[in-house]
Amino acid sequence: MNARVLVVDDEEAIRSTMKQAIDYAGHDCLLARSGQEGLDVVERESPDVVFLDIKMPGMDGLEVLKRIKEIDDMVEVVIISGHGTMETAHTATKLGAFSCLSKPIETDNIFLNIRNALEQRRLKTEVSSYRELASIRHEMVGDSPALKEVTEAISRAAPTSSTVLVHGESGVGKELVARAVHRNSRRGKERFVQVNCAALPEELIESELFGHERGAFTGATQKQIGKFEQADRGTIFLDEVGDMSLRTQAKVLRVLQEGEVERLGSARTIKVDARVIAATNRNLEEAIDNGTFREDLYFRLSVIPIPVPPLRDRREDIPRLVGHFAALFCRDNNFRPKQFTPAAVDLMSGDRWRGNVRELRNTVERLMVMTPGETIDTAEVRGVLRGEPREGVADPAASRPSTLREFKEVAERAFLVEKLREHGWNISKTAEEIDTPRSNLYKKLEQYQIRQDSDA
Repeated sequence: MNARVLVVDDEEAIRSTMKQAIDYAGHDCLLARSGQEGLDVVERESPDVVFLDIKMPGMDGLEVLKRIKEIDDMVEVVIISGHGTMETAHTATKLGAFSCLSKPIETDNIFLNIRNALEQRRLKTEVSSYRELASIRHEMVGDSPALKEVTEAISRAAPTSSTVLVHGESGVGKELVARAVHRNSRRGKERFVQVNCAALPEELIESELFGHERGAFTGATQKQIGKFEQADRGTIFLDEVGDMSLRTQAKVLRVLQEGEVERLGSARTIKVDARVIAATNRNLEEAIDNGTFREDLYFRLSVIPIPVPPLRDRREDIPRLVGHFAALFCRDNNFRPKQFTPAAVDLMSGDRWRGNVRELRNTVERLMVMTPGETIDTAEVRGVLRGEPREGVADPAASRPSTLREFKEVAERAFLVEKLREHGWNISKTAEEIDTPRSNLYKKLEQYQIRQDSDA
């Protein structure tokens, strides 16, 4: 890779020797005789790597290093010194230096540091790009009054360390709210660890959350660090927290109260500093009345409750969401853009969207893939919408199965809804009654778009 390399040194002999080596390696060499001249070159030429003398008249190398990092933090700086000490190297590293070399510098060391610094720069650029894409992917899109209330709640909650309880229907974007709270907090540069409490079997959830020692149970062939430990100094997001067993709830409560965890198979407690954000689509107050959720844990989690509105309560955001999801799909898949007509967007804005934002995103993706032309109009939209009338008047002919597979799906959906109603929409009890894993039941609910608010 051909790079731009700047040498900042007040000694002519050093500059000349390093320029010969850098030119020989095929890189563009820039020279500066003082700290201020070096800063001017950094601003004007944007070098990839800087070799910076530590002792110069006027502005010394450490001050130049600080200012270079203020101008462009992506520039990799190699400190060079004829009076190298461990203290100087330590200070320079804390200020962001890539490495420190002592004079006289061997040519091989120049080549090695350029190569390694360029690789470090490439990795930093890649990470920055990933973070930017992740930020776009997890962006909350819209400016409706309902969404503005959510963003205001996020801005108030984020700077604190208080636990947050995000609640709303499935598919409304509770994870996006949790990530926004984390991203805007003092822990934003630390880890965001997500746990789907509903997707984990009961016998594994404690091990996932708290970790285990080798031999703690059958199959525990090695030690495992739990999610709470992984989130130390960061944030742990407990999604579908209402589906945890009472036993697991008690252990989570202890973490919140004491700030410590105990791995399975160990008597030693480990201090953790993890902010907890929980989310649920269940009514936890009803769960408390039913005896399936601990009241003390509920009060610990809901210090700052953030309700997320369903898409039907923020229909004015749908046009922007359609455009956002279409652009995101094209960027992720190197896909040729397609245009939604205003009439198509109006039709989508009038749909019920029982699956909320998640269903809208999936629909946009389906339309982008399945529409043969470059324009998506009302005909294409009608072909993928579920066609549920806004006033709740069903058309029996339209819903009659036409194939054996459709009949089986309709029958399975009706069976699941009936069983959920019998057990008060308690997922665990329903799964036990129909003899299926809870994770499988959740997949079926997602497949058939079964929602308590619309099917109860």
